[in-house]
Amino acid sequence: MTQITDNFVSSKIKPYSILVTGATGFIGSRLITNLVSNGFTVKGMSRKKLLDTNNVKYVQADVFDVEQLARAMNGIDIAYYLLHSMEGEKEHWKEFASREKIQAENFLKAATQANVKRIIYLGGLVNDSLELSPHMRSRKEVGEILASGNIPVTQLRASLIIGAQGGSYAMLRYLVERLRIMVTPSWVKSRAQPIAVDDVIAYLVGCMNHPETSGKIFEIGGPDIMTYEELMRVYSAYLNKNLFVIQIPFLTTRLSSYWVDLITPVKASLARPLIDSLVHDTVVTDNSITKIIPLNLKSVRESIDIATKEMRESPPESNPRDQKTGFKINQKLLLASLIVMACIGTTYYWMDDRVDVYHPIWILAAILWYIGIIFAITFVSSKTRLGFMISGVLSWITLIFWSFDNFYVVFNTSLISSPPSDIIELRNFIGIIITIIAIISSHNTFHKVINYQYKGKPI
Repeated sequence: MTQITDNFVSSKIKPYSILVTGATGFIGSRLITNLVSNGFTVKGMSRKKLLDTNNVKYVQADVFDVEQLARAMNGIDIAYYLLHSMEGEKEHWKEFASREKIQAENFLKAATQANVKRIIYLGGLVNDSLELSPHMRSRKEVGEILASGNIPVTQLRASLIIGAQGGSYAMLRYLVERLRIMVTPSWVKSRAQPIAVDDVIAYLVGCMNHPETSGKIFEIGGPDIMTYEELMRVYSAYLNKNLFVIQIPFLTTRLSSYWVDLITPVKASLARPLIDSLVHDTVVTDNSITKIIPLNLKSVRESIDIATKEMRESPPESNPRDQKTGFKINQKLLLASLIVMACIGTTYYWMDDRVDVYHPIWILAAILWYIGIIFAITFVSSKTRLGFMISGVLSWITLIFWSFDNFYVVFNTSLISSPPSDIIELRNFIGIIITIIAIISSHNTFHKVINYQYKGKPI
C-alpha cells in the first residue's frame, strides 16, 4: 500500500481522533491497517464488540442509535464513512435505501453533536444525467445527506473496486472461474474504470492529508477503461482459460441477479443491487484528484494479480463450525450418486425388454434427463447452489419415476408402462436407494455451500 510520509500532518492529529466506520469490512479493515502502519492511532467502529489491538481502539455502536454514535465519536476530528446496508437479512433486501438514509442522517447528527471536524465518504461513481439504479441513487443521496450539515465532507466516488473480498469483483470473478460459456444481458457492454483497492485506500488517506479536498467531490478510477465483458475476459486470460460470452438483450438485471445468486457465493442481498448498478457506465469524467494526490495507479491486470495472490496467501479465517459440516463428503456422495443414476438409466436400453422404452416420448425424456445429469455434475463440481438445486429436483423426479415403475410390485397394476421383469424390479429398487442418497446429499450441500465457500476463498 502507498506509504504516507507527511509527518507534519501526522503530528497535528491527536491520538485516536480518527474514526473508521465499518472497521471489519472490505475497505475499513484495510484503511485501519494502512493508517496504523503509517504511525496513526485509530478508532474502529463496529456493531460487534472487538478487542483493542496495537494503536487501534474498537468502539461498539449501532448506527441506528444516535446516542451510541455520539459516544463513539467523542474526541474524533476526522471520521471515515464506509457504511452501507446491502448485506442485511433477507427481509431487508428492498429496504436498504431507506436504511442507508437513516444511517447517514444519524451519523451526521451524532458527528455534529461530537464536534467532528471532517467527514470523508467513499461512494459510487454516478452519472448525474441518467436515471440511477436504487443502489447508486442511494450512494449519491448518502453523500448529499452527509454534506448537508456544517461539517466539511470529502466525497470520493469510485468505479468498480478490485480487491480480495470485494463484492462486485467477487461476483464477476466467481462467474469467470466457474463458467466457460456465459449467457449475459446487455449490461456486459457497460463501461467501467476499475481501480485497485490499494489505490482507493491511498486516496482515502491522501484526502485526510490534504485539507484542500474538504467540501469537494472527486471521481476516482484506475488507468484502464473497459466493458464488463472485457474485464471478465482479462481475468479469464489471467487464468489461462477460454471464455465464451453469449449476449441476450432481453435477459433482465433481475434474472441476472437470480443467476448470480445461484452460481456465486455472493449474497443475494448484495448481488441484486450491484447487478442493477451495472446498467450504466461508471467512467471518470473529472480527474482533478490526480493533481492533488498523484499516484502510480495500478492496471486491471496488476490489480487482479495482487488480489488473487492475496486470496491464496491470506484467505479469510473460516468458522470451525463450518469445517465440521461434512460438505466435501456430501459433495462427493452427490457426484457419485449422479454418476450411478446415469449408469442405471442406461439399463433401460440393454437390460429392459419392454418396447415402450423406444417410444419417441421416452427417448426425448431420456435425452433431457441425461442433459440434466450432465448439468448437475458440472455445477456440483464447481460448488454452485444451482448444481445442488438441479441435482435435488432431478433426483426427486427420478425417484418418483422409478417408484411408479415398481408400482406393479405392490398393487399388481402398472402406472407408466407394461409390468417390469424381476430383474428390472430389482434395478428400480437399487435406483430408488441411490436417488434417496442423492436427495439427502443435495439438500445438505445446497444449504451448506455458502457457509463453506465464503467470499475470498480460492476455488
